[in-house]
Amino acid sequence: MVFSSRALRTATVLAAAAVTLTACGATGATTGSKDSAGGSFKATDCPAQPKTAWAKPADGAHTVPTAMGDVKVPADPKRVVVLDTAELDSVLTLGVKPVGATHADVASGFLAYLPKEKVAGIKDVGTIGSPDLEAVAALKPDLILTSKVRDGQRYEQLKKIAPTVMTETTGYPWKQNFATHADALGKIPEGKKAAAAYEKHAAQVTDALGGAEAAAKRTTNVVRFVEGADTRVYGCQSYIGTLLDDIGTAPTDVVKNAKDGLMTEVGPEQITRADADAVFYSAYGSPEKSKESQVTGGALWKNMKAVKSGHTFRVSDQLWLQGIGYTAADKILDELQKDLTK
Repeated sequence: MVFSSRALRTATVLAAAAVTLTACGATGATTGSKDSAGGSFKATDCPAQPKTAWAKPADGAHTVPTAMGDVKVPADPKRVVVLDTAELDSVLTLGVKPVGATHADVASGFLAYLPKEKVAGIKDVGTIGSPDLEAVAALKPDLILTSKVRDGQRYEQLKKIAPTVMTETTGYPWKQNFATHADALGKIPEGKKAAAAYEKHAAQVTDALGGAEAAAKRTTNVVRFVEGADTRVYGCQSYIGTLLDDIGTAPTDVVKNAKDGLMTEVGPEQITRADADAVFYSAYGSPEKSKESQVTGGALWKNMKAVKSGHTFRVSDQLWLQGIGYTAADKILDELQKDLTK
Protein backbone atom coordinates (compact mmCIF):
# COMPACT_ATOMS: atom_id res chain seq x y z
CA MET A 1 0.00 0.00 0.00
CA VAL A 2 1.35 3.46 -0.88
CA PHE A 3 0.77 6.28 1.56
CA SER A 4 0.89 9.97 0.70
CA SER A 5 3.63 12.07 2.32
CA ARG A 6 0.90 13.98 4.14
CA ALA A 7 -0.52 10.78 5.62
CA LEU A 8 2.88 9.62 6.74
CA ARG A 9 3.64 12.97 8.40
CA THR A 10 0.28 12.98 10.15
CA ALA A 11 0.71 9.39 11.35
CA THR A 12 4.13 10.22 12.76
CA VAL A 13 2.87 13.07 14.87
CA LEU A 14 -0.25 11.21 16.00
CA ALA A 15 1.98 8.35 17.12
CA ALA A 16 4.07 10.80 19.10
CA ALA A 17 0.94 12.17 20.72
CA ALA A 18 -0.09 8.67 21.75
CA VAL A 19 3.31 8.12 23.32
CA THR A 20 2.98 11.41 25.20
CA LEU A 21 -0.43 10.44 26.61
CA THR A 22 0.87 7.04 27.63
CA ALA A 23 3.87 8.57 29.37
CA CYS A 24 1.72 11.09 31.23
CA GLY A 25 -0.75 8.46 32.37
CA ALA A 26 1.66 5.67 33.27
CA THR A 27 2.53 6.48 36.86
CA GLY A 28 4.63 3.37 37.17
CA ALA A 29 6.95 4.29 34.30
CA THR A 30 10.47 5.18 35.30
CA THR A 31 13.68 6.17 33.63
CA GLY A 32 16.89 4.60 34.77
CA SER A 33 20.40 5.96 34.96
CA LYS A 34 22.92 3.56 33.45
CA ASP A 35 26.51 2.84 34.21
CA SER A 36 29.25 2.68 31.58
CA ALA A 37 28.42 -0.97 30.86
CA GLY A 38 24.80 -0.08 30.15
CA GLY A 39 23.38 -1.66 33.31
CA SER A 40 20.49 0.11 35.01
CA PHE A 41 21.14 0.68 38.71
CA LYS A 42 18.64 3.34 39.82
CA ALA A 43 15.25 4.46 38.57
CA THR A 44 14.54 8.17 38.84
CA ASP A 45 10.88 7.54 39.65
CA CYS A 46 9.88 10.10 37.01
CA PRO A 47 7.73 8.95 34.05
CA ALA A 48 9.79 8.24 30.96
CA GLN A 49 9.82 11.24 28.67
CA PRO A 50 8.23 10.56 25.27
CA LYS A 51 10.61 10.23 22.36
CA THR A 52 10.46 13.19 20.00
CA ALA A 53 8.91 12.37 16.61
CA TRP A 54 10.38 14.36 13.73
CA ALA A 55 8.58 14.93 10.45
CA LYS A 56 10.49 14.30 7.25
CA PRO A 57 12.01 17.45 5.75
CA ALA A 58 9.61 18.82 3.14
CA ASP A 59 10.39 20.40 -0.22
CA GLY A 60 8.21 23.45 -0.75
CA ALA A 61 4.88 24.23 0.88
CA HIS A 62 3.70 21.37 3.06
CA THR A 63 1.13 20.31 5.64
CA VAL A 64 1.86 20.31 9.37
CA PRO A 65 -0.32 18.28 11.78
CA THR A 66 -1.37 20.59 14.64
CA ALA A 67 -3.68 20.66 17.67
CA MET A 68 -6.30 22.26 15.41
CA GLY A 69 -5.91 19.88 12.48
CA ASP A 70 -3.68 19.89 9.40
CA VAL A 71 -2.34 23.30 8.39
CA LYS A 72 -0.63 24.08 5.09
CA VAL A 73 2.41 26.29 5.56
CA PRO A 74 4.63 28.08 3.04
CA ALA A 75 7.97 26.62 1.99
CA ASP A 76 10.17 29.26 3.57
CA PRO A 77 8.18 31.60 5.82
CA LYS A 78 9.76 35.03 6.00
CA ARG A 79 7.33 36.95 8.21
CA VAL A 80 6.74 34.86 11.32
CA VAL A 81 4.76 36.01 14.35
CA VAL A 82 5.06 34.11 17.65
CA LEU A 83 2.60 34.45 20.52
CA ASP A 84 4.39 32.87 23.50
CA THR A 85 7.82 32.55 25.05
CA ALA A 86 8.36 28.93 23.96
CA GLU A 87 7.68 29.81 20.33
CA LEU A 88 10.05 32.79 20.56
CA ASP A 89 12.79 30.57 21.99
CA SER A 90 12.16 28.02 19.24
CA VAL A 91 12.39 30.38 16.29
CA LEU A 92 15.51 32.09 17.60
CA THR A 93 17.11 28.71 18.30
CA LEU A 94 16.37 27.78 14.67
CA GLY A 95 17.93 30.97 13.34
CA VAL A 96 14.67 32.70 12.41
CA LYS A 97 13.99 36.26 13.56
CA PRO A 98 10.23 36.84 13.86
CA VAL A 99 8.67 40.09 12.73
CA GLY A 100 6.41 40.12 15.78
CA ALA A 101 6.03 38.53 19.20
CA THR A 102 3.95 38.90 22.32
CA HIS A 103 5.75 39.95 25.48
CA ALA A 104 5.89 38.34 28.90
CA ASP A 105 4.68 40.21 31.95
CA VAL A 106 8.16 41.41 32.87
CA ALA A 107 9.82 44.81 32.86
CA SER A 108 12.17 43.78 30.05
CA GLY A 109 9.30 42.82 27.73
CA PHE A 110 10.99 39.98 25.88
CA LEU A 111 12.70 37.69 28.36
CA ALA A 112 16.08 38.97 29.44
CA TYR A 113 17.97 35.71 28.80
CA LEU A 114 17.50 36.15 25.05
CA PRO A 115 20.40 37.96 23.35
CA LYS A 116 19.49 41.62 22.83
CA GLU A 117 20.72 41.60 19.25
CA LYS A 118 18.38 38.72 18.43
CA VAL A 119 15.24 40.40 19.75
CA ALA A 120 16.09 43.91 18.56
CA GLY A 121 13.55 45.11 16.00
CA ILE A 122 10.89 42.51 16.79
CA LYS A 123 7.49 44.22 16.94
CA ASP A 124 5.66 43.85 20.24
CA VAL A 125 2.12 42.64 19.45
CA GLY A 126 0.71 42.56 22.97
CA THR A 127 0.75 40.43 26.08
CA ILE A 128 0.88 36.62 26.05
CA GLY A 129 -2.68 35.33 26.16
CA SER A 130 -4.20 38.55 24.82
CA PRO A 131 -2.41 39.53 21.60
CA ASP A 132 -3.41 42.61 19.64
CA LEU A 133 -4.82 40.98 16.52
CA GLU A 134 -4.80 44.23 14.56
CA ALA A 135 -1.09 44.61 15.29
CA VAL A 136 -0.53 41.00 14.21
CA ALA A 137 -2.43 41.54 10.95
CA ALA A 138 -0.59 44.79 10.25
CA LEU A 139 2.69 42.83 10.07
CA LYS A 140 1.31 40.75 7.19
CA PRO A 141 2.70 37.48 8.57
CA ASP A 142 2.98 34.34 6.48
CA LEU A 143 3.05 32.08 9.57
CA ILE A 144 1.84 32.33 13.18
CA LEU A 145 3.10 30.02 15.93
CA THR A 146 1.31 29.56 19.26
CA SER A 147 -0.51 26.93 21.35
CA LYS A 148 -4.11 25.95 21.88
CA VAL A 149 -3.86 26.53 25.62
CA ARG A 150 -2.92 30.17 24.97
CA ASP A 151 -4.88 31.11 21.86
CA GLY A 152 -7.28 28.32 20.98
CA GLN A 153 -10.24 30.66 21.39
CA ARG A 154 -8.69 33.00 18.82
CA TYR A 155 -7.85 30.36 16.24
CA GLU A 156 -10.56 31.29 13.75
CA GLN A 157 -9.40 34.91 13.79
CA LEU A 158 -5.73 34.06 13.61
CA LYS A 159 -6.00 31.65 10.70
CA LYS A 160 -7.69 34.37 8.66
CA ILE A 161 -4.53 36.43 9.10
CA ALA A 162 -2.02 33.69 8.28
CA PRO A 163 -1.52 29.91 8.53
CA THR A 164 -1.52 29.29 12.30
CA VAL A 165 0.32 26.33 13.80
CA MET A 166 -0.82 25.50 17.33
CA THR A 167 0.62 22.84 19.59
CA GLU A 168 -1.76 21.50 22.23
CA THR A 169 0.00 23.09 25.17
CA THR A 170 3.37 24.32 26.40
CA GLY A 171 5.81 23.20 29.10
CA TYR A 172 6.30 19.43 29.47
CA PRO A 173 5.97 18.48 25.76
CA TRP A 174 8.44 21.24 24.84
CA LYS A 175 10.75 18.95 22.89
CA GLN A 176 7.91 17.71 20.68
CA ASN A 177 6.55 21.25 20.36
CA PHE A 178 9.97 22.38 19.16
CA ALA A 179 9.92 19.65 16.51
CA THR A 180 6.52 20.95 15.35
CA HIS A 181 7.90 24.50 15.17
CA ALA A 182 10.89 23.23 13.16
CA ASP A 183 8.53 21.45 10.78
CA ALA A 184 6.42 24.59 10.28
CA LEU A 185 9.51 26.67 9.59
CA GLY A 186 11.08 24.12 7.24
CA LYS A 187 13.99 23.74 9.66
CA ILE A 188 13.97 20.02 10.49
CA PRO A 189 17.76 19.51 10.03
CA GLU A 190 18.51 22.58 12.18
CA GLY A 191 16.04 21.37 14.79
CA LYS A 192 17.61 17.94 15.03
CA LYS A 193 21.03 19.55 15.38
CA ALA A 194 19.84 21.73 18.29
CA ALA A 195 18.24 18.75 20.03
CA ALA A 196 21.39 16.64 19.64
CA ALA A 197 23.56 19.45 21.01
CA TYR A 198 21.31 19.68 24.05
CA GLU A 199 21.51 15.94 24.71
CA LYS A 200 25.29 16.11 24.48
CA HIS A 201 25.37 19.08 26.85
CA ALA A 202 23.12 17.31 29.39
CA ALA A 203 25.42 14.28 29.28
CA GLN A 204 28.41 16.53 29.93
CA VAL A 205 26.70 17.92 33.04
CA THR A 206 26.04 14.39 34.26
CA ASP A 207 29.70 13.55 33.74
CA ALA A 208 30.70 16.68 35.68
CA LEU A 209 28.59 15.44 38.60
CA GLY A 210 30.65 12.27 38.71
CA GLY A 211 28.64 10.20 36.27
CA ALA A 212 25.12 8.83 36.19
CA GLU A 213 25.39 6.83 39.41
CA ALA A 214 26.67 9.80 41.42
CA ALA A 215 24.09 12.14 39.91
CA ALA A 216 21.25 9.74 40.76
CA LYS A 217 22.22 9.84 44.43
CA ARG A 218 21.58 13.59 44.63
CA THR A 219 18.13 15.09 45.01
CA THR A 220 17.23 18.46 43.50
CA ASN A 221 14.17 20.69 43.78
CA VAL A 222 13.09 23.85 41.99
CA VAL A 223 11.03 26.24 44.12
CA ARG A 224 9.12 29.26 42.85
CA PHE A 225 7.74 31.97 45.09
CA VAL A 226 4.67 33.43 43.36
CA GLU A 227 2.97 36.72 44.06
CA GLY A 228 -0.67 36.09 44.94
CA ALA A 229 -0.33 32.30 45.21
CA ASP A 230 1.28 29.55 47.27
CA THR A 231 4.89 28.58 46.68
CA ARG A 232 5.42 25.98 43.95
CA VAL A 233 7.74 22.99 43.86
CA TYR A 234 8.00 21.74 40.28
CA GLY A 235 7.32 18.14 39.29
CA CYS A 236 8.74 15.67 36.79
CA GLN A 237 6.37 16.76 34.03
CA SER A 238 7.32 20.41 34.04
CA TYR A 239 9.83 22.03 31.72
CA ILE A 240 12.46 22.43 34.42
CA GLY A 241 11.66 18.93 35.70
CA THR A 242 12.68 17.45 32.35
CA LEU A 243 16.04 19.19 32.51
CA LEU A 244 16.77 17.77 35.96
CA ASP A 245 15.67 14.35 34.71
CA ASP A 246 17.99 14.68 31.71
CA ILE A 247 21.06 15.29 33.90
CA GLY A 248 19.99 12.37 36.09
CA THR A 249 19.49 13.89 39.54
CA ALA A 250 16.80 12.28 41.66
CA PRO A 251 13.39 13.80 42.46
CA THR A 252 12.11 14.10 46.03
CA ASP A 253 8.70 12.79 47.13
CA VAL A 254 7.10 16.21 46.69
CA VAL A 255 8.25 16.16 43.06
CA LYS A 256 7.15 12.61 42.35
CA ASN A 257 3.71 13.28 43.82
CA ALA A 258 3.14 16.63 42.11
CA LYS A 259 -0.41 17.23 40.87
CA ASP A 260 -0.66 16.20 37.21
CA GLY A 261 3.12 15.84 37.34
CA LEU A 262 3.47 19.62 37.12
CA MET A 263 3.82 21.10 40.59
CA THR A 264 3.02 20.88 44.29
CA GLU A 265 1.89 24.03 46.06
CA VAL A 266 3.03 24.57 49.64
CA GLY A 267 2.29 27.26 52.19
CA PRO A 268 5.02 29.00 54.22
CA GLU A 269 4.54 26.52 57.07
CA GLN A 270 5.17 23.60 54.66
CA ILE A 271 8.34 24.90 53.04
CA THR A 272 10.46 22.08 54.47
CA ARG A 273 8.70 19.74 52.02
CA ALA A 274 10.83 21.46 49.36
CA ASP A 275 14.09 20.39 51.00
CA ALA A 276 16.62 18.40 48.95
CA ASP A 277 20.36 18.02 48.54
CA ALA A 278 20.22 21.13 46.36
CA VAL A 279 17.39 23.66 46.04
CA PHE A 280 17.08 26.19 43.23
CA TYR A 281 14.58 28.98 43.81
CA SER A 282 13.15 32.02 42.05
CA ALA A 283 10.38 34.57 42.48
CA TYR A 284 7.57 35.62 40.17
CA GLY A 285 6.84 39.09 41.48
CA SER A 286 8.71 41.06 44.10
CA PRO A 287 10.55 39.21 46.89
CA GLU A 288 8.18 40.75 49.43
CA LYS A 289 4.86 40.18 47.62
CA SER A 290 5.81 36.65 46.58
CA LYS A 291 6.73 35.87 50.22
CA GLU A 292 10.27 34.97 49.20
CA SER A 293 11.80 37.35 51.74
CA GLN A 294 9.58 36.14 54.57
CA VAL A 295 10.12 32.44 53.88
CA THR A 296 13.85 32.50 53.21
CA GLY A 297 14.34 34.69 56.28
CA GLY A 298 12.41 32.30 58.49
CA ALA A 299 13.53 29.50 60.78
CA LEU A 300 11.97 26.67 58.74
CA TRP A 301 13.91 27.61 55.61
CA LYS A 302 17.14 28.16 57.51
CA ASN A 303 16.82 24.72 59.08
CA MET A 304 16.64 22.88 55.72
CA LYS A 305 19.61 20.69 54.89
CA ALA A 306 20.14 22.43 51.54
CA VAL A 307 20.45 25.77 53.32
CA LYS A 308 22.72 24.44 56.06
CA SER A 309 25.03 22.84 53.48
CA GLY A 310 25.17 25.95 51.31
CA HIS A 311 23.32 24.32 48.43
CA THR A 312 20.47 26.76 47.82
CA PHE A 313 20.77 28.85 44.67
CA ARG A 314 18.62 31.81 43.63
CA VAL A 315 18.05 31.69 39.86
CA SER A 316 16.40 33.82 37.20
CA ASP A 317 12.66 33.18 36.96
CA GLN A 318 12.66 34.41 33.36
CA LEU A 319 15.29 31.87 32.37
CA TRP A 320 14.38 28.83 34.46
CA LEU A 321 10.59 28.99 34.38
CA GLN A 322 9.38 31.33 31.66
CA GLY A 323 11.66 30.66 28.70
CA ILE A 324 10.94 27.03 27.70
CA GLY A 325 13.17 25.95 24.85
CA TYR A 326 16.62 24.84 23.81
CA THR A 327 18.22 28.27 24.05
CA ALA A 328 17.03 28.60 27.65
CA ALA A 329 17.90 24.98 28.41
CA ASP A 330 21.49 25.43 27.28
CA LYS A 331 21.97 28.32 29.71
CA ILE A 332 20.25 26.44 32.54
CA LEU A 333 22.52 23.43 32.04
CA ASP A 334 25.54 25.71 32.42
CA GLU A 335 24.14 27.03 35.71
CA LEU A 336 23.29 23.54 36.96
CA GLN A 337 26.82 22.36 36.34
CA LYS A 338 28.36 25.40 38.02
CA ASP A 339 26.17 25.21 41.11
CA LEU A 340 26.06 21.44 41.58
CA THR A 341 29.82 21.07 41.31
CA LYS A 342 30.61 23.72 43.92
